[in-house]
Amino acid sequence: MLIETELTPNPATIKFLPGRAVMGAGTRDFASPEEAEASPLADALFGLGDVTGVFFGSNFVSVTIAPGSQWSDVKPDVLATLLDHFSANMPLFAPGSAAGITVPAEAEDFADDPQDAEIVEQIRELIDTRVRPAVANDGGDIIYRGFDKGTVYLKMQGACSGCPSSSATLKNGIEQLLKHYVPEVTEVRAV
Repeated sequence: MLIETELTPNPATIKFLPGRAVMGAGTRDFASPEEAEASPLADALFGLGDVTGVFFGSNFVSVTIAPGSQWSDVKPDVLATLLDHFSANMPLFAPGSAAGITVPAEAEDFADDPQDAEIVEQIRELIDTRVRPAVANDGGDIIYRGFDKGTVYLKMQGACSGCPSSSATLKNGIEQLLKHYVPEVTEVRAV
């Protein structure tokens, strides 16, 4: 089995492509070892010590390392962990009952005004069709969190979270795109 790697705009994050589907649908972001306990793979990656973030996309795993860590030291261990996991066809998530599953409330969610339903639908469509595929190419994801008085709130995940160029992407790319197609949008902010 060959696992390809791609650099991302975030120098602390590398995108690993195992040549098969990772997530059947959606994405999953692990920002701490506690969150990673839900996944044997994420847990093993955090167990390497230098890993501070793991993100599962449709066909990739993005791994972020701590400041001061060097990819030349960490990459062989990450590759070995991924190779072991995918070669053995291990499950991505730990089995459990519904009683053991908790989904943390998203404090950053904003209640959309029902009068803005058409605007919100246009924003979501643009994010899903134009923004998310491009960001996935860089090993991350952007999630819609709300629209309030002209401001769109987005959450950045994976390689996008903490990336030095994410604010430029947000302002020069996403904000300009949304303003062009949805005149009611005046600003885009990361939460």
